Amino acid sequence: MIPTIDLSINSQSEAIKAAEGLSTYGAVFIRVPSASNLDGFTDMMEDYFNQPVDKLKQDERPEHSYQVGCTVGIEKAKCFSTRDAYCLSVIDTLEESERPTRVEESGDGSDLKCRFFHRMSTKDPNIQYASDSLENIAPAAFKDRNWEKVMNDAGNIFLETIEKLSILVAQGLGLPDETFVDAAKYGNHLLAPTGSDLGKYGYLNSVLAGFHTDLNFLTIHGKSRYSGLNIWARNTGKKIPVAIPEGCYLVQAGKQLEHYTGGKILAGFHEVVVNEKTLSQIEKQKKEHPERPLIRVSSTFFYHLSSSFALPEHLPKYPAMNVGDLVMNELKSIGLSEDAM
Repeated sequence: MIPTIDLSINSQSEAIKAAEGLSTYGAVFIRVPSASNLDGFTDMMEDYFNQPVDKLKQDERPEHSYQVGCTVGIEKAKCFSTRDAYCLSVIDTLEESERPTRVEESGDGSDLKCRFFHRMSTKDPNIQYASDSLENIAPAAFKDRNWEKVMNDAGNIFLETIEKLSILVAQGLGLPDETFVDAAKYGNHLLAPTGSDLGKYGYLNSVLAGFHTDLNFLTIHGKSRYSGLNIWARNTGKKIPVAIPEGCYLVQAGKQLEHYTGGKILAGFHEVVVNEKTLSQIEKQKKEHPERPLIRVSSTFFYHLSSSFALPEHLPKYPAMNVGDLVMNELKSIGLSEDAM
């Protein structure tokens, strides 16, 4: 069972529980004193992702490896798209019934989703990577929706929560409290909501996001209006359908945390697939809110260490490297970059 960490309890036992939960499951639930209502944010993102593709593409920035603005059906789960050896070896260890849903062979391996990146970072005075200085995009059609404020408000909710958890995780690993918060001071944090068109892709076993891990340090999600997220527990190899409890957020470990800890904590594998519950939720939405678009929004936030931060060496698997280089390598593997950032 995925453990729940209560951020109102500042104790060593809760810190150890957080670190052990990430090590065992690759994920924890975070209970906050007053989990904020994100309905306004979700409504706005449903409307944004419901725009015609040509409108969405106006907000794409491929010259910046899509690290700001929109990506329209570009991200690929490298396990199936590039036949990543490590990812495939993980699948081979799983029982047949616990394996991820395969991406449809007829496609190019791209996820059935769009994503929007809104940066929530403090600019590094010693810029080493072009991505450290990117400016946010405000879609022209959403000026009357207070786009910037809505995005910043949602982003700050997640950023404040993840920083509190980072302190607990550091304590649980026997490190100074501010270890990770300091290392992430100039991180390229991203509010990164995704949208999948359930009117088009809302059929059973439709893979909205293929089996993958995240390249950042920690990922935090709010509760989605539609089910479909599955994660894999490191200790059992069992697939766990995720239902985020009320008053909680979900946090998953990413590649930067895995590298920092030398594999003590592994980046958590996950997927998003339309299931029976999703179908029921679609029908309910059609009946209760027929005027609303059928878009599955995931309120994702990626928490990064600073690009210039030097990740420690844990040979043979984890060579010393800057976070920016790790990110660049991962972006290439998921189809978002051919060149350096």
